[in-house]
Amino acid sequence: MIEKYTIPLSSLISEFALEPLYLPDAPENILISNTEINRPGLALAGFFDMFNATRVQIIGQAEYRYLEKCEETVRNAHIDNFFGYRPAAIVLTTSLAPFPRMFEAAKENGVPLLSTKERTSAFMAGLIAYLNVQLAPRITRHGVLVEVYGEGLLLLGDSGVGKSETAIELVKRGHRMIADDAVEIKRVSAKTLVGAAPAIIRHYVELRGIGIVDVRRLFGMGAVKESERIDLVINLEPWVQGKMYDRLGLDSQTMNILDVNVPAITIPVKPGRNLAIILEIAAMNNRQKKMGYNTAEEFNRKLKGQMGLE
Repeated sequence: MIEKYTIPLSSLISEFALEPLYLPDAPENILISNTEINRPGLALAGFFDMFNATRVQIIGQAEYRYLEKCEETVRNAHIDNFFGYRPAAIVLTTSLAPFPRMFEAAKENGVPLLSTKERTSAFMAGLIAYLNVQLAPRITRHGVLVEVYGEGLLLLGDSGVGKSETAIELVKRGHRMIADDAVEIKRVSAKTLVGAAPAIIRHYVELRGIGIVDVRRLFGMGAVKESERIDLVINLEPWVQGKMYDRLGLDSQTMNILDVNVPAITIPVKPGRNLAIILEIAAMNNRQKKMGYNTAEEFNRKLKGQMGLE
């Protein structure tokens, strides 16, 4: 069963500069749990068959003008019915002045009522993106996450295989560290995973024989990043003599993380291999594939042409 996450209303107020008009409790104690939002035009007209009260409700110009044109008794009845379902929160956009009955209904039903200066569409877009990140399904994996040439590389492998040392070498070569040892992975959309470090170990790296080092202080702010999309999973494993490893890159591998298939490769590790350079090449090659050019497939076509197989 997927764990449900919540975020306090105070976070939304701070992030979007919302003006609280009425709060039944301290905003830190009011929790939002649904990533979806709703414009309650049908609900204000009396249709509640598909209404979900756990969503943040957005009242924009259209809903407001509809209520404005209703007779006062009818308008008040619509507002009472709507607030009676106790939505998680109601936000009026474009600095719309709430109707007097809204204050009364909010107090009677314990519904947070807020306002923003933003236009409805812009506010909705920002709120959806924010909630998708903050309430995203997540797991924590043992590994290292680095950004190399704009690609997020998730390094996996047994302890002692060299993940942290390789990450430090990449940082020295101008790339950026996101997380070491524990990577918190969130699924922010059906196709996108974003990784970050738990707050307590953010920017720290453990190097055996040296201990804990602060990458931000040693290498500067340009050497770290708060979060990064995961574009490629790299499994580091000790070189096994006689094992067949991919030589051409024709086999497309993926790793399923939170129901998202991420491209994956396996790199054998042994003394003398410069892992930092290999990972740089892997990042550039992955980026090239996303732009529509696959070197392995191109080479294979040329080889078949040379052999007269095409």
